[in-house]
Amino acid sequence: MSLIPVEDALSRVLASVDKPVSIEHVPLSQCAGRALAEDVSALRDQPPFPASAMDGYAIRAIDADHMPATFQVIGTSAAGQRFSGTLGPQQAVRIFTGAPLPDGADTIVIQEDTERSGDQVIVKERPRHGQHIRKAGLDFAAGDVLLQAGLCLDSRHIALAAAMGHGMLPVRRKPRVAILATGDELVRAGETAGPDQITASSLPATILMVEKAGADAIDLGIARDSLESLEERIQAARDAKADILVTLGGASVGEHDLVQKALQRQGMELGFWRVALRPGKPLMHGKLADTLLLGLPGNPVSSLVCAVLFLIPAIRAFLGDARPDADPTETAILGADLPANGPRQDYMRASLSCEEFEVALTQRPERIPLPVATPHMLQDSSVLSILERSEALLVRPPHAPAAQAGEPCRIVRLARFC
Repeated sequence: MSLIPVEDALSRVLASVDKPVSIEHVPLSQCAGRALAEDVSALRDQPPFPASAMDGYAIRAIDADHMPATFQVIGTSAAGQRFSGTLGPQQAVRIFTGAPLPDGADTIVIQEDTERSGDQVIVKERPRHGQHIRKAGLDFAAGDVLLQAGLCLDSRHIALAAAMGHGMLPVRRKPRVAILATGDELVRAGETAGPDQITASSLPATILMVEKAGADAIDLGIARDSLESLEERIQAARDAKADILVTLGGASVGEHDLVQKALQRQGMELGFWRVALRPGKPLMHGKLADTLLLGLPGNPVSSLVCAVLFLIPAIRAFLGDARPDADPTETAILGADLPANGPRQDYMRASLSCEEFEVALTQRPERIPLPVATPHMLQDSSVLSILERSEALLVRPPHAPAAQAGEPCRIVRLARFC
């Protein structure tokens, strides 16, 4: 099977997501990081009544045409306890921020512009009609659609939803992503490794990436290099009704790479295997009944790059994202010379700094800050220490010509995904 381009591979992965996961209604306190499934409209006006924006006195502006003006204070309006009467000529109501405007009043005089004596208050500065009043519906009106489907909800959205009158929101069920590391050479993080073993570092990293993307991670542990062990764990993923099964390692063509064979014995329909990218060429995609399969490479850097490019967009598709294939790259400036690229799309680990550059955004060039991406010299896909020191992946298209420092380039910021 020949190498396929990254864009084609992503299209095939997303095409195999039949439909978004189901909708559930969740209390606001449990909505953080969840994907909103439907547009949400306001159930009430905000504010629901004309309210004072300041502490002071509510009056009729017509009664303050001549300064100073004296008013009889006939009551108080506080937040949650409105004044129930109606204001008459030369009358005032003591009012506090957020309190309902009394009937008959049309202006608020701040307390700094008054002088109080018993039940009388003197207004010393002529007010402007309607000043310091928040009109009913100033923020929004009942029926206004303020939260759109597809949002990843954060504290700002939750605050708005609460003000709109909602105690629960319709969100997508979290996709279930089963993650299985493979290989006799692997042990779990924290376990003692034998003389020929290494830690399965990709397993906890992938779990965190999946959860950050808004899915539930199912840790299937480590399968040994036998068809029996692999098929047992694959069945565990099916029993858990996983929407996605991610395998880590074992998808190549060596004698000990049994993942494809085990999956095919379970009924997998292979979509593709091997993509024209570096690192991450031995990426596998398929379907096992309703479960999407992604076989990520065993090398930890390759695994992370493939998770960014394919697994995270698949999760977004399951969450109902209208653009799960949206380009994750942004413009940066190359910080070092690079030779011409080969036939595979390259994702180089790079550090970022920030400098100002003159850019022709309009007819008049402006100096704006842009990230400068400097690729690390060592790009071996097994070296995690370089990955830890990298803020971005520098993207080089297939057959890209040699590039010099100072030229524009494209990057993917790792903090968005990791």
